[in-house]
Amino acid sequence: MKNGLKVLRAERDWSQAELADRVGVSRQTINAIETEKYDPSLTLAFSLSSLFAMPLEAIFFPNGKRD
Repeated sequence: MKNGLKVLRAERDWSQAELADRVGVSRQTINAIETEKYDPSLTLAFSLSSLFAMPLEAIFFPNGKRD
């Protein structure tokens, strides 16, 4: 699944570790999501959505592109 997580994180000048701490996962998990090697759980996706104050579909693009 495509996502805009890396861009959102960079806009806030957060490291992967900082973002991971904010949502309660490992830095490796954030890296795997950003490199599209891992799709987040629904719980994690909602945590990221809440943290960035954005709807899920503004962060994650299940059809491979932004609508």
